[in-house]
Formats: sequence, C-alpha cells, structure tokens
Amino acid sequence: MISFPKPDVEQFLRTFAIGDFAVSPDEKQLVFSTNLSGKYNLWAMDLPKTFPYPLTFIDQSCQELLYDKQGRFIIAGFDQDGDENTQFYGLPLQGGTMKEIVYQENTRNFMPILSENGKKLYYTSSKDNPMCLSSFCLDLDSGQETKVIEGRDAATYLLDFSPDESTFLYYKHFANTHTLVFAKHGDEEIRLTPPTEKQHTVSDAVFVSNDLVYLLTDYESDFTYLASYDLKTRTFLKIKSLEKESLRSLKYNKSQQTLYISSEKGVEDSLYEYRLQDGNWNKVSTPCSVIEKMVVSKAGTLYLLGRSATTPHNIYKREENEWVSLTKYTVPGVAPEELVDPDVITYRSFDDLEIEALFFKAKKENDNGEIIFLPHGGPQAAERKFFRASFQFFLNQGFSIFAPNFRGSTGYGLAFTKMVEGDWGNGPRLDNVAGLDWLIENGYVEKGNILLMGGSFGGYMSLLLHGRHADYFKAVVDIFGPSDLFSFINSVPDDWKPVMDQWVGNPERDKEKLIEYSPITYLDGMTKPMLVIQGANDPRVVQQESDQIVAALREKGREVEYMLLTDEGHGFSKKENEIAVYQRILSFFNQFIGSKVKS
Repeated sequence: MISFPKPDVEQFLRTFAIGDFAVSPDEKQLVFSTNLSGKYNLWAMDLPKTFPYPLTFIDQSCQELLYDKQGRFIIAGFDQDGDENTQFYGLPLQGGTMKEIVYQENTRNFMPILSENGKKLYYTSSKDNPMCLSSFCLDLDSGQETKVIEGRDAATYLLDFSPDESTFLYYKHFANTHTLVFAKHGDEEIRLTPPTEKQHTVSDAVFVSNDLVYLLTDYESDFTYLASYDLKTRTFLKIKSLEKESLRSLKYNKSQQTLYISSEKGVEDSLYEYRLQDGNWNKVSTPCSVIEKMVVSKAGTLYLLGRSATTPHNIYKREENEWVSLTKYTVPGVAPEELVDPDVITYRSFDDLEIEALFFKAKKENDNGEIIFLPHGGPQAAERKFFRASFQFFLNQGFSIFAPNFRGSTGYGLAFTKMVEGDWGNGPRLDNVAGLDWLIENGYVEKGNILLMGGSFGGYMSLLLHGRHADYFKAVVDIFGPSDLFSFINSVPDDWKPVMDQWVGNPERDKEKLIEYSPITYLDGMTKPMLVIQGANDPRVVQQESDQIVAALREKGREVEYMLLTDEGHGFSKKENEIAVYQRILSFFNQFIGSKVKS
C-alpha cells in the first residue's frame, strides 16, 4: 500500500475564493469572480453544466456584477490592484473585449442598477461630490447622463427604484450604526422610518410595488427586524422580529410574492422566507454557516454564495427545497477531517459584559502548544464561522487560534455595536485583555507566551495591545493596522470622512483621547519582535500608517520586519501575494515555537 506524506503547508493557501456572482435571466449562465487562476478574473458556467471557463484575463477583482435583465450583456466593476477606485465595464456573455461604461480616473463608483429594458444604468459615484456622493442615470444608447440624487450631509447611495422608475430609494450613511433610507418621488423626499432622536439603521430595502417598500431596520429596537412602508398612506409597520437576531439582507421573489431574508446571530447566519400574501414565515435550511450573497432569478429560483468554518466559498442553487452546490471548492488535497471547526466560548470582561469568541484548537497530532490571539478587523464586524484559508493553514501547522468578538462587533445588537464608537482604545482593548486572561486562567497558555496577530482594526489593536500589554506576548504581527489615529482620520477616503467624528473621534475636541488611543503613543512599551505587513495601494489604511510605526520603532533599535506589497490594497487579491504573506508570518512565528517567556 502506498503511503502519502501530510498535505503540503501551501495547499491550505491554494484554496480558491469567490468574491461575487450573478445569474443570467434565463438561468442558462452563471458568472462569478474567482481566483481560479491565482488572480481574480470573471469565470462563467453554462448551466446546468458546471465546468467553468474564463471571461476576463485582466487579473483584477470584481466589486460589482450584474446581468442585463434581457440577458444580452454583463456589467462588471473593477478597480486596479486594490485601490478601490471601481470603474464599470460592459462585457459580452462569452467574454472578450470589455467596453468602458463608467470610467473616470480617481473616482469611486458603487452599486450599479440596470433598468428593466437594459437601456439605463443607475449608479452612485464620488465624481464632483467625493464626500457625500451623488447618483446618476446613464442612457446607454445616447451616452447622456442625468443626476438623480445629490448627496448631502453624509455619503448617499442609490439603493433601488420602483417598477415604474418614478420613485428612488436611497440611504444616507451617517455612521455604521446610523443609516436612514428615503424615497424620492419628483422633488418630494420621504423618510421611511418615523422621526426620532435615537440613532438607528436601515440595513436593506426593496420595492415590491410602486407604492410598497419592505425594509430591515432596528428603529426603536436593539436588533433589526422586517418592516414595511406604504408610500401612499405614509404608514410604517413593524412586521416580524426575532429574539436577539438581526435580519441583515433581503431579496424579493416577484413570481412567488415572497421575501428571502438572511439574518445574523453571533457567529452564524440563518435564512427565512416570508410570503406576502398570507404572512407565512418559515426558516429555510442552508448549506453554509455564513451567507455572503443571495440572488433570486426571474423565475423565482434562489441562489446563494456562502461558506462555513471548514468549507470555502461555494455557490448553491435551491431545487425543490434541496440545495445543489454549483461550485465544488474545497481545500486541495486535504480531507475534511483534517480541518478544524471552532468551539464557541463566552467569557466576562472587566465590566461583566459577556464576550463571545471562536476558539480554533489545533488537532492533537499537530498541536505545537502555541496560541495565536487574533482580534478581528472592522471594528464593527465580527469573527464568524466562515472559512479562512489562513486559519486552517496555521492550525495544520499546530497553532491554535483564539478570536474574540469584543464590544463593537456586529451580531449582538445595535447597543453592543455602538460601544466601540469614540472608544477604540479602551473598552475593546480591555475586552481583549480579558480574553487573554481567560486563556491563561483556563490553563491553555502562560502569560508572556502568546502570539498576537491582527489585520486592519485588528492590526491597530495588535499594535495597541503590544504597546500597553507587552507582558502577555512573545511576538506580534500587524497587517495594515492604523498606528496613529490623527493621521488615520486625515487619510481615509473622502466618503468616509463624515463618519469619523462619531466612529473614531474629532482631532480637536477629542485630542487627548486620540493621543491615549493611538498605538504610536506607546512605542516604549513595544519591546517584542514584530512583523508589519502593508499594501501600497491601500486607500483605507494608507502606507504611511505602517511606514511611521516601523520607522519609529527602528529608530529605538527595536526588532521589526516590514513586508510591503506594491500591487495590493486593503487585503490580498493575488494568490501569490497571499501565500507569500502567510509563509512569511509562519516563518516569523516558527522562531518562537517552544520558547518560554516568564512573566
């Protein structure tokens, strides 16, 4: 009998991902953005066959993707090497030369919507209004363009329009925890939630007729629920709420008069269907733990993109109440039993607040005794039961991973999510410290022997924890984390700037607090070996944030490795870069396996 060696470490990182997908109106073709070739391109499958073929060869990730409703062409949005300046292109169904549809250098374009006849493209753009944005209607035949919504006060995005295209839905993003939706008919603007001084959100909304809108909101509630708004009678009606569960996105099945609604509760999602005619509400089983996107075809078929802790992105089709996997992404050459599902644990923080965390424990045969403590990004996001190739990569190498959903995380109600606003460096930091103490008190690790790693806000938190609590750690990895909140506030994209006062703080009013919460304030405490990773094209956390912390620490004679990726933004869009980054992190962490630092 032939015996085979363990899977090569790189195989875990060779897992492919899917960024977006769309289905043609006749359901004969599916197009999706994937890194099947190592770099993101658009690929398609002719259904019901599921053998993929490439449509583009530009090696760029796709941010927006939709079919003409007559099934004649595809609209796709691409940026350049992660700069997030998305432009829109037309693409033939079988691929080939793309045509520029909306292209203006150094602009950000969002959320394209095609009219029913495919002759008009509606979209939101930063052009001429970079801070608050505006929305436009482009006539694809004549090339003439008209402005339909001009953003004021906050970033403003076109969300939907009525079947007769006479009424527009748009939302204003004042903060991640304060978004309002309005309907505009002619010169009249109607707010869809009743007046209140209390901040709340509307996370999604859709027309089901010219006068009736269904929306998901947490108006006068901690968790998001289903509501309706009648534009004729100006009536807001709460329809369905779930205990400690937030409804997150909805799609309308016109042919069956049904809404499909995904929800978020802690680390997992659920799916529901609501029949408009009789008010029947049912929970629908799903093939994944986290739902990334839903698509409803013209005939009413439901498709979804999702993943689970041990299953990568896949696209599924619902057929007679059963799910068929149209893509077959797995971890190449790795058996399912070699992958690790997390334990869901809870612990109490410094003020008795309950914190939920995912604890991925390396299998006994691989366990090297090391724990990576990993604060997530966002911060108004969450660590969830979704597949991360990097997690399974480290687990296979023997590292366990502890990932807490500290205050500010989503999935635990509006009040919990708001706790991070204006408090980046205190409550969330102490929640993470309480998680570190939980690991120590339960005998999983000794103080001073923990590895620390995070990206984006997680990178910021890794820097801050290092500067203020270095005695817990023996090595630290920061992946594109803000190092100075003053420079971070000044350098974010223009359409982020209206939210910064509430989200992070005001540089003048909150000067002392921002100094206290900035990692660069605590250079003297950053005494452990560090690896810093940064994308040169990152528009969210610009290169300066990593440059300045590395330079300041090296000036003090500290041990800091720096890896700068010239063709990446806020993440890794190219497989060779992702592999290089995590191989570098593994090599860095391997230096400390078995080393003991006494507290």
